[in-house]
Amino acid sequence: MRILDLTDLTGRPVSDFGSEGFSVAGLARGTDTHVVVLALEPGGIIGRHPAVGRQLLLLVAGNALVSGDDGVPVELAAGHAAVWDPGESHETRSATGMTALVVEGDVTLA
Repeated sequence: MRILDLTDLTGRPVSDFGSEGFSVAGLARGTDTHVVVLALEPGGIIGRHPAVGRQLLLLVAGNALVSGDDGVPVELAAGHAAVWDPGESHETRSATGMTALVVEGDVTLA
């Protein structure tokens, strides 16, 4: 068994699509899927962009406002998840800051 401390991962800042206060760190990779840890600082935003593949965002700390193609924001709390389909335009914001795991790629949901 290995224990991973996600706080030890060094994220790289991302500013694409007008993103601010956003960093991402790789955690795991498979043939068609990868898992990253992403963080938004208070007031941060992941700018609107299309999902490359199916994307599952699992909020582990903090709160977020997420939206899909319709642009309608939905509040997301720790312990909840959002799913975007390939090509779906989406955006994530956080007034308080947040940490999430993102699984992206060829995933089938239960």
